[in-house]
Amino acid sequence: MILSNSVEFASFAMIDEKILNDLKKAEEELNDIDKALSSGDIDSNQIKELSKKRNTISDVVGYFIRYKEIQASIEENIELLAEEDFKELAQEEIDSLNQELILVIDKIKEEAKPVDPLDSKDVILEIRAGAGGDEAALFASDLLRMYMRCAERKGWKTEIINKNDIGLGGIKEAIISITGKKIYGYMKFESGVHRVQRVPETETSGRVHTSTATVAVLPEADEVEIEINEKDLRIDTYRASGAGGQHVNKTDSAVRITHIPSGIVVQNQDEKSQNKNKQRAMKVLRAKILKIEQEKQFEDMSQTRKALVGGGDRSEKIRTYNFPQGRISDHRINLTLHKVDEILDGNLDDLNIELSKNYLKEASGIN
Repeated sequence: MILSNSVEFASFAMIDEKILNDLKKAEEELNDIDKALSSGDIDSNQIKELSKKRNTISDVVGYFIRYKEIQASIEENIELLAEEDFKELAQEEIDSLNQELILVIDKIKEEAKPVDPLDSKDVILEIRAGAGGDEAALFASDLLRMYMRCAERKGWKTEIINKNDIGLGGIKEAIISITGKKIYGYMKFESGVHRVQRVPETETSGRVHTSTATVAVLPEADEVEIEINEKDLRIDTYRASGAGGQHVNKTDSAVRITHIPSGIVVQNQDEKSQNKNKQRAMKVLRAKILKIEQEKQFEDMSQTRKALVGGGDRSEKIRTYNFPQGRISDHRINLTLHKVDEILDGNLDDLNIELSKNYLKEASGIN
């Protein structure tokens, strides 16, 4: 009996044995996690950790389960090819299953690629106005909205930790927490200097201005990962103030924390409770210290902050948002997309796909 090309393909549309073994272990681990989560015998911290682990492996395990189902269905239909009454129908089913199999294997291979161990983490996102005065502050506000809309599209949760408004709709800086699934792996390419070219609303002559804002994406650190000695902290409290210096309240609710060994300073004043402001500031501090610890392993510590976001100068940029031409250019990979409005509305997928491809190419050493 002569089999079609699609049936022949079924015999070698397989996955590397090492990956298969890893997939089997991941499936067993997912089953163990589900049993533990449904047992009611674990505390809230364990639930949080197991849930994070489950989010990390659930997709690839789902693809693996579907892979096994397709292989089983193909084998059943190959047997039916020997029966004249079912031969044509079985062949059509095999052709269809093989097409799906190709897609599923591609998904598995994508999930199995080497990844940054931090990719599954939640993030702390910092946005700061750079060069350009009020227009830079307005652009920083646009970036904040872009990332908030992106999170909304992805089903991620956001929390504004600190925001410094300057009036006119602009912000001097903003720090937000984003929680969900594999967020750092998606957002890490956003760190750097973002440049905007447009005519400000206050510009009467129609002249295009260039302004910047810096973005830093930090993987959020758990308390168990980063131990901070209270003796290494200087905690100052002061009265919170709003735009123009007006007092938000009459108590010393705002908190400034200095990590003496590293010199890192974080502050928060958005909550009326001093304790809540301290908790939020500590959350940011842990993320910053984790980032430094990671960078110690991979790059020169003297470039820690500079390497992440640059200095905010107009000449240092990873991306330009050009409004007159309706385009966005990512200078790291020489990519230009004519969809500035769509991207600023939070649809970063086209950018992220190309940046991810480039990241994987560099990580694997492919030229």
